[in-house]
Amino acid sequence: MPTKAPSSSHTVRAKPGPLVHQFSIFLENKCGRLLDLTRSFSQSNIHILGLSVVDTTDSAVVRLVVDDPDKAAEIFHKNQIHFSDTTLIVAELPHGPAGFASMLMALLQAEINIYYTYSLIVRPRDRPLLAFHVEDNELAADVLKRNGFTTIGQADLSR
Repeated sequence: MPTKAPSSSHTVRAKPGPLVHQFSIFLENKCGRLLDLTRSFSQSNIHILGLSVVDTTDSAVVRLVVDDPDKAAEIFHKNQIHFSDTTLIVAELPHGPAGFASMLMALLQAEINIYYTYSLIVRPRDRPLLAFHVEDNELAADVLKRNGFTTIGQADLSR
């Protein structure tokens, strides 16, 4: 009898290519909840490298990129915080006013849907970083590379 593969909410799996892990969690829309989460990461020496918060009336969707995804997943389990784990493309934003537009144009020409994007807090090599959740990670990474953009993997962000 075949065994069922573990769901992404229970295991952080290695992904091929220059991809970065992102966690999505729901936090109650209550004063101090985000601070509680960041304190638990700080106590475990986990650095938040990217953050997006989408507010609703009762809760917030918090998306996080951290330097140690495995340790972060342990914290979520320990604190009984339900989460999902997905992968993102992270790309260096070129200098100049047309950098972002040229990146978007390359993805558009390849007909790659962008579900959302946000910037990361860290800046390796003094370049801003953008995280993209897209329809097809492999194709997006290939398109960006062919158009001269640099993508960053989890190993580049982790200690």
